[in-house]
Order: sequence, then C-alpha cells, then structure tokens
Amino acid sequence: MNDERRKEGRVPAIIEVIWEGANTQYQARTSDLTTSGCFIDTIGQAAVGDIVTFKLLLPAKDSIEIQGEVLYSYPHSGFGVRFTNVSETDQKKLEWLVKARALA
Repeated sequence: MNDERRKEGRVPAIIEVIWEGANTQYQARTSDLTTSGCFIDTIGQAAVGDIVTFKLLLPAKDSIEIQGEVLYSYPHSGFGVRFTNVSETDQKKLEWLVKARALA
C-alpha cells in the first residue's frame, strides 16, 4: 500500500498469525501494523480482493480475530490487508497494541 493512501502510520510489529484461505490454514507473521491494516509475511497465496480471516496471536494466549480485504499481494512473500471486520473488543486490543509498538 502506498504511504499516500495510508491514513495512519504503520509500526513495525512481528506478530504470529494464523490465516485461512482457500480452505487451508497458514501460519505466518505480520511485519507491520496499523489499526486499519497490516502486512502478512507468508508463502500462502492470496489474491487482490480476497477476503481473509485471521488471528493475531498475542502474549498470554490472547488473540485478535480479524477479517480483511487483500489490497496487494507479492507471490511467495505476503500481502497487505485492510481490516474490514473487527469486533469492538478486538479493536480496543488492536489500538493498544499499535500504540505500545509505536512507543517501543
């Protein structure tokens, strides 16, 4: 995603992810994060426009469940996601996480 289109700054954040696509689960990780999207480093394939469901695995066995739209994809490297469905509780966790990573 071009920085010009991004409404907020991204923060470096390596967080373990489990995502689902084409009836298969993949383990991956994020490389950066905002409260509205992230980049997922993965060898799994996702096409622009796909809706993916995933969990960000947090410490203390907590997680954030998110659904998002793939905005861009780099084959065998990963893809950028804009969050489209996050519960209010998970949104608050996400905001805390982004703020904590920005201050680190």
